[in-house]
Amino acid sequence: MIAHIQGRLVEKNPTDVVIDCNGVGYFLNISLHTYSRIPDQEQLKLYTHLHVREDAHILFGFADTSERDIFRLLISVSGIGTSTARTMLSSLTPVQVRDAIASNDVAAIQSVKGIGAKTAQRVILDLKDKVLKIYDLEEISSGQGNTNKEEALSALEVLGFARKQSEKVVDKIAKGSPDLSVEDIIKNALKML
Repeated sequence: MIAHIQGRLVEKNPTDVVIDCNGVGYFLNISLHTYSRIPDQEQLKLYTHLHVREDAHILFGFADTSERDIFRLLISVSGIGTSTARTMLSSLTPVQVRDAIASNDVAAIQSVKGIGAKTAQRVILDLKDKVLKIYDLEEISSGQGNTNKEEALSALEVLGFARKQSEKVVDKIAKGSPDLSVEDIIKNALKML
């Protein structure tokens, strides 16, 4: 019904904005991803999704259409509501969500607060084919590199390192040289942690 709203930015918070459009102030719920991309200029255009419930009409705003598309895909999954989808897009970028779904990365989706293993698996199961088709991606194999990465992360966790911190370091190592063995990934990670 409402594709986008363009007007004067009246109020900006990490979870919502108010845009004055010809004298009418529209309250839009936003993700942290969108918040980080909103310029501190007076004029603003956000793409929107209108969510209609029995007791409310809720507008969600997005910095670009790709984030809105991912949001709409997420809320199509049983058990994922608008709040959960917004939380996912606040914790991960739209590209990270898309790639996690395309590569069966349950751990990445499960890293979002409030999402358990079953919900993460349901998101992947329901959306993988759509994501691969819409974004014209090849199926990303979770082959040798991913297994080595997961094993290295598990080992670092056992050694007492925080998973999020370890993931950043291991991802950097894996990008630089994807053919490393588990032992080499761990050795390099220990130098950087």
